Amino acid sequence: MIETAVYDTKPYDREYLAQAPGAERIAWRFHDFRLSSETAPAAKGAQAVCVFVNDQADRACLEILAALGVKLLALRCAGFNNVDVDAARALGLAVVRVPAYSPHAVAEHTVALLLTLNRKIHRAFNRVRELNFSLSGLVGFDLHGKTVGIVGTGKIGRIAAQIFRGFGCEVLACDSFPAMDWAAAHGIHYVERDALMAASDIVSLHVPLLPETRQLLNAQTLARMKPGVFIVNTSRGKLIDTGALIAALKAGHIGGVALDVYEEEEGIFFEDLSGQVLHDDELSLLLNFPNVLITAHQAFLTHEALSEIARVTTANVLQLETGAPFLAETTLTHPHL
Repeated sequence: MIETAVYDTKPYDREYLAQAPGAERIAWRFHDFRLSSETAPAAKGAQAVCVFVNDQADRACLEILAALGVKLLALRCAGFNNVDVDAARALGLAVVRVPAYSPHAVAEHTVALLLTLNRKIHRAFNRVRELNFSLSGLVGFDLHGKTVGIVGTGKIGRIAAQIFRGFGCEVLACDSFPAMDWAAAHGIHYVERDALMAASDIVSLHVPLLPETRQLLNAQTLARMKPGVFIVNTSRGKLIDTGALIAALKAGHIGGVALDVYEEEEGIFFEDLSGQVLHDDELSLLLNFPNVLITAHQAFLTHEALSEIARVTTANVLQLETGAPFLAETTLTHPHL
């Protein structure tokens, strides 16, 4: 049995991991709290540690895990900006992830957020429950014929682009590594980022959080966007400078914002804070804008995605038992590769 400490777990994590193929060969130790240098000692006796997007695997934390004999850090997500990869390599820790659990789940949630915000479905739902059947203030716009800018054309970005093409949108894209054959096959046009920002009625972010993408949307880039632009972010919260976003909303430059992620979501998203005072002033302000819609990092939350996350995570952990090389597409760093 492979002892595996699983941090920041919710009931659905436990359910799907326990049902994954091969899970009976793993001794899961589920923790509600997040991984940090303070909580790393809870992994004592474990050979593997499993983490999610808001766990903090910095050097100090990884040094503790390595000293405890942990051999593997398994991320049950695609992003890895919360892991000090260089420190892991130096300490001999393998780091693996789930690079493509369900790009359809995130892409579909992207479009669902935009449709809900644009057609004000959330507001209409609340009205009707109160027997208010007025249509005043619920005017939206057709997606057909609008220009959608897709920033990042990895698996998720490509699917989102294709969905928008199905609505009859013109789709522009930008990426450091453009997929020209794919774009030609779907009638999508690659342009420079500044050109995309200036021409798009809707801008949707689908890039990982890297030093060069941090606060990709800031005061300067927001100012270059079309007046009335709608922005959707289902990637990483720190792609957007929240202060600049609020300023642009107050100025009336932005038509609407749909977010599944938030710049300072750690300690807030995935938690039930009802009945408490929200101490994040910027998030409180965003929640009060009538043209802002926020969900709490749930774009991944489908049966298919949870099943694939559990399957790949379990398969990665079981490699410790067999000694076989980790799957190349899941590996970030491994001292023996």
